[in-house]
Amino acid sequence: MSDSVYDFEAKAITGETVPLRQYQGRVLLIVNTASKCGFTPQFEGLQKLWKDYQDRGLTVLGFPSNQFLSQDPGSNDEIASFCQLHYGVDFPMMAKVDVNGDEATPLYRWLKGEKPGLLGIEAIKWNFTKFLIGKNGQVLKRYAPQDAPEKLAKDIEAALAA
Repeated sequence: MSDSVYDFEAKAITGETVPLRQYQGRVLLIVNTASKCGFTPQFEGLQKLWKDYQDRGLTVLGFPSNQFLSQDPGSNDEIASFCQLHYGVDFPMMAKVDVNGDEATPLYRWLKGEKPGLLGIEAIKWNFTKFLIGKNGQVLKRYAPQDAPEKLAKDIEAALAA
């Protein structure tokens, strides 16, 4: 059983293995993203949070997923180009993952178990579900897809101050 987010690894969108322990002591905002979703403009808000708070200890991690109406069908290279070109994304983007089902990554299985959604339902319901992780590697909050990144600023500041 994993004790914290730091027990996991992810694959960067460029292919390298990323041990999440490299973010130890930082606040993380982990988001499952998609390039062709009604919520895709949230990349702008996520990038702004990253710009505003990275020097204070926040890292935004994007995890593209094609599990919701195939809204991120492109290759990792295409996704990276899209995010950079359209939204100036320079926060760390990971390789495309499954967030639900038998193929869900261990990280997402853990996140969902730590912070189930409404009515205790663990499944990720849609793109741009967000998890706020404290400096200790524990899940502080889970946010619904419709929760705009700007609305998370107060919680991020509290996590950074903790």
